[in-house]
Amino acid sequence: MKDDARRTRWARIREQIAELIAKTDDAAAHRATAAAVLHHKVPGASWTGFYLVKAGDLVVDAYQGPAACVVLAKHTGVCWAGIDRNETVVVPDVHAFPGHIPCDERSRSEIVVPVRDADGRPIGVLDVDSHRPDHFDAIDREGYESVVRLLEDRWFGQQAT
Repeated sequence: MKDDARRTRWARIREQIAELIAKTDDAAAHRATAAAVLHHKVPGASWTGFYLVKAGDLVVDAYQGPAACVVLAKHTGVCWAGIDRNETVVVPDVHAFPGHIPCDERSRSEIVVPVRDADGRPIGVLDVDSHRPDHFDAIDREGYESVVRLLEDRWFGQQAT
């Protein structure tokens, strides 16, 4: 698929999520809806979901895909890298990533986008895995980040992150 077509698809996905989450103020419903739409509309994802920081742990939240690691070891793996760096992390080969936590041995690549509170502090991540190596590119990064910004804006108002 050409880049313009992929960007158009991402815009449609974001619009669909926006329309669906407008029906409730419930943040858990927003995360569940976003995970479901992303997982079923973005090709190549094997696991799509959220981890939230709770009492200093990173705990699984709404997701689509096979059973997940429930609590991720502190400051280890791609999800914690997204939290600790407070930036999107794209990993072309998870098996080469230091401290990777293998919840699914078939996973080959991963993208993690931090979810931030109103002050810009990370409170969780959107985590997407693929069985394909080097699956996520700049267009995917922009798309996933735009969905996370949509959720943050809905929860906390317009942000400058």
